[in-house]
Amino acid sequence: MTGLVLRARVDRRGVDVELSVGPGEVLAVLGPNGAGKSTALHVIAGTVRPDDGMVRVGDRLLTDTSTGVQVPTHRRRVGLLLQDALLFPHLRVVANVAFGLRGTGRGRAETVAEAHHWLSEVGAAGLADRMPRELSGGQAQRVALARALAAEPEVLLLDEPLAGLDVAVAGAMRRVLREVLTRGGRSAVLVTHDLVDVATLADHVVVIDGGRIAEAGPAASVLAAPRSPFGARFAGVNLMAGVAADGGVVCAGGTDWHGVAAAGVVTGEPAVAIFRPAAVAVYRDRPHGSPRNTVEVTVAEVDTTGPAVRVRAGEQPGGAPGLAADITAESAAELRLTPGDRIHMTVKAQEVALYPAP
Repeated sequence: MTGLVLRARVDRRGVDVELSVGPGEVLAVLGPNGAGKSTALHVIAGTVRPDDGMVRVGDRLLTDTSTGVQVPTHRRRVGLLLQDALLFPHLRVVANVAFGLRGTGRGRAETVAEAHHWLSEVGAAGLADRMPRELSGGQAQRVALARALAAEPEVLLLDEPLAGLDVAVAGAMRRVLREVLTRGGRSAVLVTHDLVDVATLADHVVVIDGGRIAEAGPAASVLAAPRSPFGARFAGVNLMAGVAADGGVVCAGGTDWHGVAAAGVVTGEPAVAIFRPAAVAVYRDRPHGSPRNTVEVTVAEVDTTGPAVRVRAGEQPGGAPGLAADITAESAAELRLTPGDRIHMTVKAQEVALYPAP
């Protein structure tokens, strides 16, 4: 059984992160574009050397800047699966998979048999004799996964491997990944922008923003109660960051948000108020006898593409996403909202959860 530990500072990319993945676990890495997610993966893979840091897999030290250790990429037993399958175009599928077994000392017959085994493991046994140009996107990703697994990596890194696949193909690929990712105690790190990937594949989540870890925790906890602006946007909830006050209140953006405080919320310490867009009501005029939490905002967007009409306000101070409310089509028709309108958003205190900030 192995696990992964990473500590890396890459000055030229503004990245300074530390994370770990237990044996047999999948860690999802989230964050905006340019936050440093792929840099962290490439430090683990050995294709980027940190200015300061360490990579350890089990009891093997792969990178250690303090002692000068830098194990070459091909000797790390770390597999990397990207959005582009990067299959060798001149080799048949079975030869592509067998390529990952080169240098293991096995004979040709054993290598080919092993390649067929891994193709079968990912549901691609019938593709063995095809050329890469004859494969669909989903088929190519299955073959790329088989090639990565054939090298028997102790850690598997996945950088948005399902991006660009249609919904049905991506769903089938997720089923394959669930079955093979952590078999035998293998650790996996998954960079993704897809909520479904996190919900179906990940045990734990870290959010990287601006090259730093903004949030970390069990996947279910982060999705249910994110503590960072990006985590909230990813999970589709409203998040107001501020300071805890007495009586179950978070003071954020000039507004006192009343709610139900979780354990660990301390008066005077950073805290967040979290609530679902579906819990937010929208009014043209300030309502009388309204729920305790009422704020006046400017409409930035009215989105009618979903099952509910999403009304979003302008960005919060500091660039955090504006408040969102999900209302019915009937309510939207009655309110006749357009960007630039001033409205009131309200939410009942019992719908607001207060947590310590990360």
